[in-house]
Amino acid sequence: MAKAWNEAVEQAVKTGQLSEDSAENIRRLEVSSKASPMVGASIKELIDAEQWGELNDRFFRTLAFGTGGLRGRTIGKVVTKSELGRPAALGRPEFPAVGTNCMNYGNVSRATQGLVNYLKKNFPGQTPSVVFAHDTRHFSREFAELSARTVAAAGGTAYLFAEDRSTPELSFAVRHLGSQAGVEITASHNPPHDNGYKVYFSDGAQIVEPHASGIIREVEVVKEPEQDPQPKNGGKVVIVGSEVDKAYLEALKELVIEGQMLKKEGGKLKVVYSPLHGTGIRIVPAMLNAVGVQASVVPLQEKGDGRFPTVKSPNPENGEALALGIEQAKSEKADLVLATDPDADRMGVALRNSSGNYELITGNQIGSLLAAYRIDRMRAQGWIQPGQEKGCCLIKTFVTTDLQKEIAGSAGMKCVETLTGFKYIGEKLGIYEKQAGGRGKMGSEDWRKRRIEKSTFFVFGGEESYGYSGGDFVRDKDANGAVLMFVEAAAWAKAQGRDLLQEMDGIYRRHGLYLEKLGTLEMPGAEGAIQIARAVESYQKNPPKEWGGRRVASVTDYEKGSHRDVDGKEIPKERMLIFDLGEGFRVAVRASGTEPKMKCYFFGKKKVAPQEDLGAAKRELAGILDELWKWTQADAQKRAEGN
Repeated sequence: MAKAWNEAVEQAVKTGQLSEDSAENIRRLEVSSKASPMVGASIKELIDAEQWGELNDRFFRTLAFGTGGLRGRTIGKVVTKSELGRPAALGRPEFPAVGTNCMNYGNVSRATQGLVNYLKKNFPGQTPSVVFAHDTRHFSREFAELSARTVAAAGGTAYLFAEDRSTPELSFAVRHLGSQAGVEITASHNPPHDNGYKVYFSDGAQIVEPHASGIIREVEVVKEPEQDPQPKNGGKVVIVGSEVDKAYLEALKELVIEGQMLKKEGGKLKVVYSPLHGTGIRIVPAMLNAVGVQASVVPLQEKGDGRFPTVKSPNPENGEALALGIEQAKSEKADLVLATDPDADRMGVALRNSSGNYELITGNQIGSLLAAYRIDRMRAQGWIQPGQEKGCCLIKTFVTTDLQKEIAGSAGMKCVETLTGFKYIGEKLGIYEKQAGGRGKMGSEDWRKRRIEKSTFFVFGGEESYGYSGGDFVRDKDANGAVLMFVEAAAWAKAQGRDLLQEMDGIYRRHGLYLEKLGTLEMPGAEGAIQIARAVESYQKNPPKEWGGRRVASVTDYEKGSHRDVDGKEIPKERMLIFDLGEGFRVAVRASGTEPKMKCYFFGKKKVAPQEDLGAAKRELAGILDELWKWTQADAQKRAEGN
């Protein structure tokens, strides 16, 4: 590092504008990147401009390879002239953001080399084989190609999708192609400036222990990965595409329960669909067409575009992301609007009500509708015979509505609860598959019977954050499959002269009114990470005696003690706290694993009398949850600031 830069860095540390860790990482990267002039030039620009906040955010740590992989900014808040270079398509900078805490070529190479090294140890005598897919984000294709070359340079086989493909199809492809691992380059529904690296093991599920820690250790010891690796020792990159699409589409058909009904009634259902500029367009229209449903696609959101220019955020949890779809639905008098996020693992819904307006429903409501429908129709079709219910299950996360536990219990089925993250649901599916002796070439009906008799048949699984699964051929949340399941449920309701909003109210009257609210406190950057950790730790070490005027009856800390699920399996440690406020009210607190946010989940429950005004009951319960969130915001902010 030039003397003038070094002096400027040292002075910034002395004045508290730059952390010691950031300074050390700046020096280390500048020294190790002599072969890449752009890196040094970008650092120089930021130092000369005294962009200490930007430098702190980019360098306060090395982008951690966590239990799910990597996720971070690939475009800085400040884009240097060196990074901008010759802007690529859609105005994207030529190069990703420079920084040890950024998603860039160096960190992607390091992650892939560490993964390959772990695979060599875990599969001795075999050459590494990894499937790579990517979404439509900035640099996704380049990161996927670099990763594939890295595997080939290690003498392994990299299967690389020819174009963008969804996360659930990547999960499917790992098992279909018999690979040891898979990687999806995606930041899911994060803002356009982010990207990520999501790792799957040979079972098609996101990595869990002991593989997660093993891969992390291997990544951490990688020093200087090759920046432009080339195939060696028989290594190769195999391009895949339509053949895997066909197999995946065929597997998705297993999700359909009322096939004859859907064939007869599906054409009467009016559906508007948006892929939100993402990968869903590759599968959803063809999938729906195959079962007799014609979806009208939102034209402005049909093409892949890493800017996601028509939405503030490509997140179907946010009503704003469905706005264009709803406008189109109004003109077409459509029954429902469906949207999937960029990597098509999450699905959001708006339903037409009796007044002709469109109502957004929550992830908890979507999951509850699907759970209730699938249990009811599987029993009606004889998929589940009387007395077999105890061999079936629903799976949900702890922060997903307890209504689904009630629905499962009333049907005589167990409800398995997991930590937040679909990887734990995927892990459960792997355990059940192993207990049943493996599917092999068994058809779906025989496989279902085998699981009921020998293990556990998975009926449905989901999480409140708009992720769902109805089959074990994919080991992650699957928005493509969710679209198919939801359209079937909507067609069934319409054939009975009802809509899904009426179905939801029927569920509330049968099982009780359950409402939920998610509150998020966003704290970006280096300082934000410290504040989030401080706030969550404060709730752990100094839990409140009262929460918004309600006495805290008990606190469950999933980082301490031993906790087991209904199968007796020990639940991994995680810093998540659940506060029981009595009378059916709960609050869960945790730090997001993928975004700079602290998340607070509020749960309320109320029994409703047969003639009780359901609308008034909903407003009353929602008002209580709003008050709890209002109190929490003030309390959490004090804790984040150390007060």
